[in-house]
Amino acid sequence: MSKRVGSKFKINRRLGVNLWGRAKSPLNRRDYGPGQHGQRRKKPSDFGTQLMAKQKLKGYYGNIGERQFRRLFAEAARRKGDTSENLIGLLERRLDAVVYRMKFAVTPFASRQLINHGHITVNGKRVNIASYQVSDEDVIECREKAKNMAVVLEASASTERDIPDYLEVDQAKFKGKFLRAPKLADVPYPVSMEPNLVVEFYSR
Repeated sequence: MSKRVGSKFKINRRLGVNLWGRAKSPLNRRDYGPGQHGQRRKKPSDFGTQLMAKQKLKGYYGNIGERQFRRLFAEAARRKGDTSENLIGLLERRLDAVVYRMKFAVTPFASRQLINHGHITVNGKRVNIASYQVSDEDVIECREKAKNMAVVLEASASTERDIPDYLEVDQAKFKGKFLRAPKLADVPYPVSMEPNLVVEFYSR
């Protein structure tokens, strides 16, 4: 697993968007990049636009490493149908993304930590791999110890996000079911995502 270095909110400032729609984001105070040249604005090239689209998707899902993200793209391209929609479906099937969507964690980074520490089960079996691909009808649940953790309770009570309809969640039991892979339009991104530009980036 790749290690995230530095504050997650630096990703926000570098990309110039409030990636997770959080009230704590520094972009709510300063909507420009970090450093002394952060306020400089210039029109990006086609390559720059495609790169930014890729970095936004990678960053949103907990700053996925390039090698892992490229493997996901290759799998999306291999499958039948629209590659960009396939990519979103694969990203949303990641266990850390599902735990985050079910509001068991307040950020994708917290979700990854919860999984790595063995607090999550899939169909009754403990899974500690954040990139684990969840299947339709899989049941995801917090283990008993996690149900009383302050970070889990805080996430569950948060009003910052709603649970999307491709998941079925019993928040009182901290248990949910993954119903189906979503399309891009189904995913509640707080910022505009352009997976079609990611396809263009890797197809150069």
